[in-house]
Order: sequence, then structure tokens, then C-alpha cells
Amino acid sequence: MIRDITLGQYIPGRSLIHRMDPRVKIALTFVFIVFLFIASNFEGLLMMVALMFLILFLSGVPLSQYFRSLKAILFIVLFTGVLNLFYGGGRVVWRCPFFPAMQITDGGIGNAVFISIRIVSLILFSSVLTFTTSPTELTDALERLMKPLKVFHVKVHEIAMMMTIALRFVPTLLEETDKIMSAQKARGADLESGGVMQRIRALVPILIPLFVSSFRRAYDLAMAMECRCYHGGEGRTKMKQLHMTGLDAAAVACTAVFCGAVIFCAAYFPASLR
Repeated sequence: MIRDITLGQYIPGRSLIHRMDPRVKIALTFVFIVFLFIASNFEGLLMMVALMFLILFLSGVPLSQYFRSLKAILFIVLFTGVLNLFYGGGRVVWRCPFFPAMQITDGGIGNAVFISIRIVSLILFSSVLTFTTSPTELTDALERLMKPLKVFHVKVHEIAMMMTIALRFVPTLLEETDKIMSAQKARGADLESGGVMQRIRALVPILIPLFVSSFRRAYDLAMAMECRCYHGGEGRTKMKQLHMTGLDAAAVACTAVFCGAVIFCAAYFPASLR
């Protein structure tokens, strides 16, 4: 399970999505998330899913890498889907013999499928941003996007740096956790059997060395930044300047077309969620 978490991983490449301006990628990711929730029927959701698969194909990242990220949230998707089965009107498909009020309708089945597709699409599209954008590009893009906040004396560079470092160290900490768990199992630790309390107590030998390792890495990183005379973003220059190209304009135009289709579907087709 630990190895299936892909949050924060970057996969180098030269695809169209890799070559896009990171500011545009961040902005379009937020737009996709917003319109994914604006879509209130299957027609609009189909438009967003089509856009998602187009982006996945153009990213050049293997689909297996994307679907690996779904394993970590599979329980959440199934739990949410099962929960929505009992909400919705329409023809009754199944009624619990012990609790007649608990029933599944065709509307509930539609709700469950709709919500499950929405969550899966959200995770897959969000993974495109980290898979195709390096931590350095993310830092520069976030800093540029939050630059207007400097008027309110907000330390934009420091916030962007903290967010990127936190995202960058997620795969490192997951790898460290996997190593510690393997080492404890090699010493005879039982981490998978027993009740809930026994499993919680079995995590103590994992959490303690993980916290020690995390603080050690943070100290080493702080020392390295101090040795390189890092004192925030004041007066710093950029080795790589961000420039928008025709590729970014085409991506914005394509996204606008799909978003317009979602608005059209929301206006002229009945909502799927009831």
C-alpha cells in the first residue's frame, strides 16, 4: 500500500504537458476541479472525463502509473459509492428485509456511479500536475501566481518554498516508511494480524524511527540551505524564466471548449443527482 502512493512524484519527459508553462498547468488544474463539481449530469461529467483522458494521453506518462495512485484511495471510493447507493429517488431495486427504510433505488445507483467517477477523475487529473512538473517549476509557478499577495506583505516565496518542499518529501517519507516496515518485519514484528489496538501498538516501532529520520532530514536541509546563504526570496533571480507559448494558449482554448460544453449540458440536460 505504501508503494502505491504516488503523491509528489515527478516523472521526467518531453511530452506536450511537460513542456507547458507550470503556471498554466496549476490554473487549469483548479479549473478542471471546479468544473468537475459544476457538472451535475452524466453528459457534463462525460465531457470532463474525455478531457481528462486526453490530458493523460498527451502527458506521456504510462497509464499504469496513474492507476497506481488509485489503489491508495480505493477504499474511499468504494465507501463513498456504497454510501450513495441509499440516497436518491426512483424505482426501488432492493429493500433490506430487516430495515424497510433502507433501500436501494435506480437513482441511488446513478448517484453512486456519478460520485465514484467524479472522485476517480479528480485524483487522476491532479496526478498529472505532479507527474509532469518538477518541484523547482512548482515553486516558481506558485510564487508567480501568488505575487499579487506581496501587496499585503505576504511572504510569497517562503510559502511557495514550504509547499513545494512538503510535496517533494512525501515520496521520500513513504520510501523511508516502507524501509522501516521491512526492517521491523525482518526482526519478527507482526504488523498485519491481531485486533485494532494490537495493530496500533505495532505501529509504535515504525513511527518513532520515522519521526527521528524526518527531523534529521529537516535539520540537514536547513543546514544545507543556510550554508548556501539562503535568506528567502528577496533579491533572488531565476535561472529559468517562465514564458507562455502557443502550446499554453492552445491548452487554455481546449479547456475553455470543454468547460463551455459542461455549462451547456448543465443548462439543457436534467441533473443526474437527485
